Amino acid sequence: MDNILAALQPNILIPLLISMFFGIFVGGIPGLTATMAVALIIPISYYMSPLAGLAMVLGASFTAIFAGDIPATYLRIPGTPASGAAVLDGFEMTKKGKGGLALALDLICSAIGGIIGVLLLILVAPPLANFALKFTNYEYFWLGIFGLSMSAVLSRGNVIKGLSSALLGLLISTIGIDITTGYPRFTFGNIELMGGISFIPAMIGLFGISEVLKRIQGSDKDLELPTIEEKMKLSIPQAIRITFRKFFIVIKSSIVGTFIGALPGAGADIAAWVAYGVEKKTSKRSDEFGTGIVDGVIAPTSANNAALGGTWIPALVFGIPGDTITAIVLGAMLMYGLRPGPLIFQENADLVQGIFTIAIAAQIILLFVGYLGIKAYSYLLRLKTSIVLAAVVIFSMIGSYAIRNSFFDIYVMLIFGVVGYLLEKIKVPLAPMILGIILGPMIEDNLRVGLTKTGGNWLPFFDRPISLALISFILFVFFGGYVIKFLAKIFRRR
Repeated sequence: MDNILAALQPNILIPLLISMFFGIFVGGIPGLTATMAVALIIPISYYMSPLAGLAMVLGASFTAIFAGDIPATYLRIPGTPASGAAVLDGFEMTKKGKGGLALALDLICSAIGGIIGVLLLILVAPPLANFALKFTNYEYFWLGIFGLSMSAVLSRGNVIKGLSSALLGLLISTIGIDITTGYPRFTFGNIELMGGISFIPAMIGLFGISEVLKRIQGSDKDLELPTIEEKMKLSIPQAIRITFRKFFIVIKSSIVGTFIGALPGAGADIAAWVAYGVEKKTSKRSDEFGTGIVDGVIAPTSANNAALGGTWIPALVFGIPGDTITAIVLGAMLMYGLRPGPLIFQENADLVQGIFTIAIAAQIILLFVGYLGIKAYSYLLRLKTSIVLAAVVIFSMIGSYAIRNSFFDIYVMLIFGVVGYLLEKIKVPLAPMILGIILGPMIEDNLRVGLTKTGGNWLPFFDRPISLALISFILFVFFGGYVIKFLAKIFRRR
């Protein structure tokens, strides 16, 4: 009890609150990721106690992940990679004048998902981390394929077009230096392409710039956004009622998010897409996903915040980063003289308990800070639609440039904006392409390393229990619906 009270002292809570406001600012600007927010916090936290410094890291990461949903919902530009799935139904709700309701659901479900993720971290950290360590290159390859199979789920109406979009994303992900041979691929002599195509400028262009082009090309009615009263109406009581009604989705998506987050290298962005795909596949309203239903808002936002709790499982238990944020955190812990690993629960029990307490407190504070963040961001939408669209382009350019301080990424963003506009003209979904770009390196790297380890033998990819389980899930994604319908017909005949 004393440890819990110590973690809630003003010298801890004030830095936590400041970092959370900073996280809202960074997460709300497209391209400025939660990782960037944490990286900027670390130099400041160096002069604080370990608990206060880690409180700032926790606060910035949780709020930045949530804040990325604000421009994703209002403007169709994901603020962070983990908000990519939020554009699918969140923005459609905004087009119907229900953007405020979508963000109210985002806020509440982010907080609940974060709490579930932290509670799972507290309860199942050692066994789940042990399970995560059983993943080798073979399992990570199939995990990437499983994530990519979500493209079939995300494709509304035409699976072939969805898979084609995903394959195009995979092709784009191969641009750059080959990890095995060191030979440049598809660079055409351009030095800038040797580092590959960063998926954040690509995502900003596909979702943000393409939407601007659509509105400019359309009629005056298409150019207009919902009225400011509709945009700002958060509908908190209605969102609370919906959350209680859909609480099973929140729990299911949070568990999925925590599990994916616990796998080193997966992170909140993959967790959000997988949770969205799982919910769509198991929902009775699967055909309505992508048209602006609350289920499609609740699933990814519950998962991405829960995933942050999951990423701390391998970080604390084994000192293995679950994502880029916890990689920075591990460096900060070493800076404080702390050694993450199994012994941290005995040698630094007070610190670990303090981290758990702060992580839960951050979810409660998120409700207050996130509400203010949504209100502050909505002031941008008081401007004329033409000015808002111009601001979208400016923010997109700033966010794309900030990734690598490269003007080349701005060109990438603009090119993908035109590509996204043209693809949507022929009804090709954009979400599978983003999945392909994100998961491409994970799939290729683990395939190449796995085959190198086995001398070209494919058998280890198929004869391991976890690999077989993942293959079964993949087959279910593609053929499960047909099998269920076939069995249903047989039982009806009987």
